[in-house]
Amino acid sequence: MAGLEVLYTCVAGDISCPQDAVVCFVHWEMIKSGYRCIGSGDEPRSGDKKSELLPADWSSNKELYSLRYKANTTDTPMMLKAISVDSTLIFNLMNCRTQQVSDLMVNISDHVDTDQLHTFDSAFKDAGGLSEKVTSQLLPSQDRTTGQKAERKSRREDEGEEEAQRRRGEDDDPLRIPNRHPRQGTQPHWPDPLVPPFAAGGADLDPFGSRGGGGMIVDPLRSGYPRSGFDPSSGIPDILPPGAVPPGARFDPFGPVGRRRPGPDPDHMPPPGYDDMFM
Repeated sequence: MAGLEVLYTCVAGDISCPQDAVVCFVHWEMIKSGYRCIGSGDEPRSGDKKSELLPADWSSNKELYSLRYKANTTDTPMMLKAISVDSTLIFNLMNCRTQQVSDLMVNISDHVDTDQLHTFDSAFKDAGGLSEKVTSQLLPSQDRTTGQKAERKSRREDEGEEEAQRRRGEDDDPLRIPNRHPRQGTQPHWPDPLVPPFAAGGADLDPFGSRGGGGMIVDPLRSGYPRSGFDPSSGIPDILPPGAVPPGARFDPFGPVGRRRPGPDPDHMPPPGYDDMFM
């Protein structure tokens, strides 16, 4: 109940009956819920301003308490009234704009020690129970909804932490049979089969050798062993002009590499009877 002791000490001189102590308690619950008191009575005054403190004349009438509030985020006025009936206090909280009303009945003897009014540590018997009643029954429905959402969120977070701890415990158990269902999360990295060193056969589908495989599983021109200065892309004299073989493409020589052999070309003349269809 942080803050309630400070407020109670500030107004201790005005507390003369158990009803005063209960009204002070309910006022602090309103402050905790985001409201500020703007004065006492039913009618607004020129000097009204938002404050966490109780107004000077808040306990002048022991039979009927009237306090006005506004939320921090809106200017909608809220009217809080407490009516003393025998040993009980009946609270009514009304939204002055929508006329929505909530109420709460408090049995004074269940929550306040009449003989210990001026000692904060002993004045309230069941502060937690009274706070729960005010929050669940008197405060506006949207405030109750907000509180319930915060409670559910906190419960989900606690359950999530318990589930994470349980899974960690299962993972650490050497006798536990592993789950057959795949885990959700980052998938293992599988290397690209067309990227070296797993490029076997991949370059056969790439005639220009752009993946570096040369079109063969074992390319003699890229085997890593010393090679001659022969480059088919520069052309072969009298056989291929320069540029006929793209750079890095697979090339299977179809004749002796280098200059042509000396002497006449054995195919420079057709054989005898080449044009005779009956031979």
